[in-house]
Amino acid sequence: MYSLGGIRSLPANWRSTTASMTTTESVRKVPQVLTVAGSDSGAGAGIQADLKVCAARGVYCASVITAVTAQNTRGVQSVHLLPPEFVSEQLKSVLSDFEFDVVKTGMLPSTEIVEVLLQNLSEFPVRALVVDPVMVSTSGHVLAGSSVLSIFRERLLPIADIITPNVKEASALLGGVKIETVEEMRSAAKLLHEMGPRFVLVKDFKTFVECGTLLLGKEFHELRSPRIATRNTHGTGCTLASCIAAELAKGSSMLSAVKVAKRFVDNALDYSKDIVIGTGKQGPFDHFFSLKKDPQSSRCSIFNPDDLFLYAVTDSRMNKKWNRSIVDAVKAAIEGGATIIQLREKEAETREFLEEAKSCVGICRSHGVCLLINDRIDIALACDADGVHVGQSDMPVDLVRSLLGPDKIIGVSCKTPEQAHQAWKDGADYIGSGGVFPTNTKANNRTIGLDGLKTVCEASQLPVVAIGGIGISNAVSVMQINTPNLKGVAVVSALFDQECVLTQTKKLHKTLEESKKEV
Repeated sequence: MYSLGGIRSLPANWRSTTASMTTTESVRKVPQVLTVAGSDSGAGAGIQADLKVCAARGVYCASVITAVTAQNTRGVQSVHLLPPEFVSEQLKSVLSDFEFDVVKTGMLPSTEIVEVLLQNLSEFPVRALVVDPVMVSTSGHVLAGSSVLSIFRERLLPIADIITPNVKEASALLGGVKIETVEEMRSAAKLLHEMGPRFVLVKDFKTFVECGTLLLGKEFHELRSPRIATRNTHGTGCTLASCIAAELAKGSSMLSAVKVAKRFVDNALDYSKDIVIGTGKQGPFDHFFSLKKDPQSSRCSIFNPDDLFLYAVTDSRMNKKWNRSIVDAVKAAIEGGATIIQLREKEAETREFLEEAKSCVGICRSHGVCLLINDRIDIALACDADGVHVGQSDMPVDLVRSLLGPDKIIGVSCKTPEQAHQAWKDGADYIGSGGVFPTNTKANNRTIGLDGLKTVCEASQLPVVAIGGIGISNAVSVMQINTPNLKGVAVVSALFDQECVLTQTKKLHKTLEESKKEV
């Protein structure tokens, strides 16, 4: 259960200033988060959880350790505070070197450690501060004494962009007020907001009805999802806060960051509900959504940009022309060397398309090839495809992400550097750039040529696949652009408007391999 309140909004230029984090030395600055928190020897919460979350969300994370704990799935056995002077040395070391977009705090166990944090933040300001006021673990162990409450209220909360207390911590910060209902969570969020933070997220993982309330301006936004029955809840608070920090570092608005973080925690809890780690009553959960999977499994669960090498896009009209099914076409393309498949079926009926998509998913999974659906989010969800590809006039990427969850692949078509940059900000995984050459598969499709493709590739912070009129005769000229982000070519007619898909795929694959050697 969450209640998120915040009457003031972030600065109007938040997205632009955060997302356009480039320097003259590098146009591909990696989003960076610093976590200042305690170490969890069981690796379910604290620093360890923060590092795993940021890695899973594609953000670099450095750490400053405030305390070392002896803990496992049974609870916290001991806490050892690091000297404030050493915490300060850690802070100075990383803050003077890295360009952090967001600082996220967790366990700050003493007033002296809070003081050194405040001092260093005054010397090395960052774009955003996420404060998770860790005082009580989910298992009930006290991790910070009442002595820190005063400095939290008076000095730390006023400079925070968002604070994320659980109901016990919110109650402590408010002097022991009772917080048991959603309405009381809303009231608590408003009272905490009056202490200075821009936004307040009050959460209740004990009941875990998953009711959230976001206050933007004077308006509340409810965030709801069913309760997930699982023992693996250790680290939920740390995970939520660090995921918010990661999304802010990537340029998301606060509302978007909170929504993504909530989905991320929900998905991790649901995925991990039958995993057993440790012997205690409260186990950790899987941030990477991979522990249940067979290490030998060929499912393409993590997107590899090299998959874009030979990107095959189906077309129902061509399949009908050559009297073959989508399934047969996909199987032949994969056997010929296609490394990623996109189903683009504009004329197929939904029921028929879904059944064919399910069959294609099975074929792709058995060969370790990713399968994406063009435009049709409903089909992608129903057949459990690896992701979707959308165009500029289709559903916005951030909305697609909200529907698919954090672990699916999203590609977006881009013709300009501006569109490529927006795709990165919105959370796409790759872009398809073109049409490079004229093509018959799309009417009135404006071509950008090789020069336009090169411009997009050089501006993009995402891997790029070239598309539009590409075949054996001109694929080499495309790959000779030789920019680091250009990972491959996407083709339609060159494969599927041919009598033998298998033969043509093998020929094109060989051509691309030879072009790589030449470059």
